[in-house]
Amino acid sequence: MPLGVVIERLHDLRPERVAPLVAESEQAGLGFVRRLAEEFVNGRNRFDRPGEALFAATLAGRTIGVCGLNVDPYASGPKVGRVRHLYVLVEHRHLGVGRRLVGEVIRAARASFENLRVRTNNPAAARLYERMGFRRCDASDCTHLMELS
Repeated sequence: MPLGVVIERLHDLRPERVAPLVAESEQAGLGFVRRLAEEFVNGRNRFDRPGEALFAATLAGRTIGVCGLNVDPYASGPKVGRVRHLYVLVEHRHLGVGRRLVGEVIRAARASFENLRVRTNNPAAARLYERMGFRRCDASDCTHLMELS
């Protein structure tokens, strides 16, 4: 982990704060970071329902990664959380930033949820989740599951 990386819980998300993440992710053909920013601004998803949280990794005041926790919209009960929008700038990958972001999501989830789910098509992200204790799941809306209780 690079010295000076701070993980902070966000209660506000200014679009300019994540603009570099949006630009880089879109160059890679990914739209979920832009969706995160747009949905926060328009109020569709502010990570402010009970149990929800949004985290950013910063280095020298610059946002280098994000990860959120929502009530899982695909689950039948309220005690299921969902890891959302994990993204770390390419130059900061493989240094533990993603692990710390997901770790904060897991810690926050333990207070409100019994299970934590995620869906990813990214093999590197899948390996990260599995190393952190998620197990594969075969649901159409979930590739990995962690039991928190």
